[in-house]
Amino acid sequence: MKAAVLVAPGRLEIREVESTAPGRREVRLRVSAVGLCGTDLHIFAGHANYNRDARGRPIPLECEPQILGHEIAGVVADVGPDVHDLAVGDRVVVDQGRNCVSQGRTPRCEYCASGDSHQCEFYREHGITGLPGGFAEFVTVPAVNAIRITGGDDAAIMALTEPLACVVHSADVLTRTAARYSLRGGSGASVRCALICGAGPAGLLWTQYLRKGLGFDGLLLVSDPSPAKRALASRWGGVTIDPDGADVVEAVHERTQGRRADLVIEATGSGAVFAALPRLVRKQATVLLYGHGHAGVDLSVLNALQFLEPTLLSPVGASGGFEADGRPSTYVRALRLIERGTIDVASFITHRYPSLDTVPRAFAGDSGAPEYIKGVVTP
Repeated sequence: MKAAVLVAPGRLEIREVESTAPGRREVRLRVSAVGLCGTDLHIFAGHANYNRDARGRPIPLECEPQILGHEIAGVVADVGPDVHDLAVGDRVVVDQGRNCVSQGRTPRCEYCASGDSHQCEFYREHGITGLPGGFAEFVTVPAVNAIRITGGDDAAIMALTEPLACVVHSADVLTRTAARYSLRGGSGASVRCALICGAGPAGLLWTQYLRKGLGFDGLLLVSDPSPAKRALASRWGGVTIDPDGADVVEAVHERTQGRRADLVIEATGSGAVFAALPRLVRKQATVLLYGHGHAGVDLSVLNALQFLEPTLLSPVGASGGFEADGRPSTYVRALRLIERGTIDVASFITHRYPSLDTVPRAFAGDSGAPEYIKGVVTP
């Protein structure tokens, strides 16, 4: 099969590679669409390598080239002999993580037993930790990792189930964590102002999910330098701030009459934004670290934040338990939100790539274009 293979930092090659036949409990999918994620861009640039040996050391791409891509929608092309709930031709989205449940392992590790499958003791991910991902004609995954699509015919839209599932999981962590300021009321004070730093795909999903998924009706501030992203955030209930045109700290103080934010969702991965957090939040606020990277700042920036006694959360992945058939509940929930039109992902897909041959171009520079928000490959 044809695949876009990362052979060195910054170098993708279109190659012919072997397509893995499905095992007894697996399905082979013809990839219909795969989203281009910030994680892919970090790995491509050489800023991260999550394919590690038993001692946790990165395995160089020169030793093990990688097929990236983990936001996957596809069509079942082949099924293993023990798969009876999927058939050739079924359209599905994919949970890219292999865990105790998807591997049929008993007993389950303590993380899978508690529903936190993305922290599985034996966890591996297609397109991230060395397992072949979606930038290929085919990908083979456990059958329970494939969730059937029941509505909607645009595979590019369905592929964004994965990033939405990550937001849903993070929101679950947020709402079940005891903190001074709560989105759900209860014994504590309610969040009056939430601030989302960054209106990329993650920030835009958060904007919608806070309003439509969690019913948050307080002041929702969204900061991003892109006019197009701010326009989308405004459409979905955000009050926007242009950090290039105004001091964000001053803007937040003005909007909140000096109270500052009770909840901050940091979705930029920017070190400068991280350093500004102590001036953006109330004492004992909640700070959810969704973005990754935060380069360019010294660890001492934590000092001013620690003095405020915030609740710091750093959820990752899309854990959330399993359905009766073993499929991941969070992905099922996210897919249904997209199918019903509750969450709009189509509006921020700005770039579509019609073949694997265009993948190197997608990585090489389109993501830095002013109008770029989200790219999806539809091979």
